[in-house]
Amino acid sequence: MNSKISKSGPVFSRIVAGCMNWGEWGANLSIDQARKLIEGCLDINVTTFDHADIYGHYTTETLFGNALKGNSSLREKMQLVSKCGIKLVTPNRPENGIKSYDTSKEYILNSVERSLNNLQTDYIDLLLIHRPSPLLHPEEVAEAFTKLKKDGKVLYFGVSNFTSSQFEMLNTFVPLETNQIEISPLHLEPFVNGTLDQCISKKVKPMGYSTLAGGKFFAKNPEDRVVRINKVVDRLAEKYSVTPDQILTSWILKHPSGILPIIGSTKITRIQSALDSLNTEVTDQEWFMIWEASIGEEVA
Repeated sequence: MNSKISKSGPVFSRIVAGCMNWGEWGANLSIDQARKLIEGCLDINVTTFDHADIYGHYTTETLFGNALKGNSSLREKMQLVSKCGIKLVTPNRPENGIKSYDTSKEYILNSVERSLNNLQTDYIDLLLIHRPSPLLHPEEVAEAFTKLKKDGKVLYFGVSNFTSSQFEMLNTFVPLETNQIEISPLHLEPFVNGTLDQCISKKVKPMGYSTLAGGKFFAKNPEDRVVRINKVVDRLAEKYSVTPDQILTSWILKHPSGILPIIGSTKITRIQSALDSLNTEVTDQEWFMIWEASIGEEVA
């Protein structure tokens, strides 16, 4: 199943493969393992891959690109998302003296050139500003986006981790197709702070990361809040004859904004499991059972 993320935006797979953990920050896949994972995702119609320049201390895009090298048919079957704007302190970027944000026109253009080279591609389907910088000049961002689109190097643009007012401000200067946000039963803020309301109003579908709360639901010694949620999730998993992660993903999928979950696993079975979540829909009351377990009391 695919999903058009906005009125004029790209069509993405309903489940997105998150690449943050593919390299040094996680599984440290070999080039061959990365290629097999890419092929496995494409085989089950998970065609959208989410990157950021900083992943793996600026190395994971290169890993992915090396896996694509010499096989243009793989690139033709997928959509690539990447993000820029964060400066990490790492030997790979000795010029970065402090972790900070940079959303200047020059920095965005240079970051995209590096990402294109690292990913072994001529274009990026969707580019996101990774974090909202207090020093963001919307005119500069708009100029960079306009040039990148004109040059055919980036097809669409969006943001990540922006508040609704920050999104509105930048969207005034340049059309944005999505807001990539953290969201899960342990991170409820987007449901109530206007972020998802705005996505519905603007007819843009949000992308959701850490939808399984970074594995906290499967920890050996979970916190009390997680225990409460898991009790409900386990009952629902038994009712629907599915796995707990599928209930958690179906909970995210149920929201009317059309959230696209980003699955950060490097195991194709986990990605397939998320895809199978599309076949399960919890009821409204069951959705609120998980909400109530999260907040520790009934809704007002």
